[in-house]
Amino acid sequence: MDRKLYTSGSPYEKTFGFSRAVKVGNLLVVSGTGPIAPDGTTASVGDAYGQAMRCLEIIKNAIEEAGGELDNVIRTRMYITDTSVQDAVGKAHGAYFSEIKPAATMVVVKGLVRDDWFVEIEADCLLE
Repeated sequence: MDRKLYTSGSPYEKTFGFSRAVKVGNLLVVSGTGPIAPDGTTASVGDAYGQAMRCLEIIKNAIEEAGGELDNVIRTRMYITDTSVQDAVGKAHGAYFSEIKPAATMVVVKGLVRDDWFVEIEADCLLE
């Protein structure tokens, strides 16, 4: 099967050795995506909703670059650093997926790559 790799330019992709997304057949898997601003800094510091929206924007761009659309998303995973941000992250997720309703998981983790991140999000897609 053909394997195609997609990048978003994250400073971690080359250093950590991963791709933003990997497509094999009609399966597209989008890596855990943190709230990285275009300049490499953390987007929306102190704002969990803004950070989640940035994560989802990056995910959407990766899906579209691979020839898909948000309707192709079948599962998301949201990693949050504290339950106090669950509603803000859930609201952002709903802004993108309220009609699509993929299977979704939200998990509280001890921490993420950067101390100022509240959220990291993954997505799995089936492309047509």
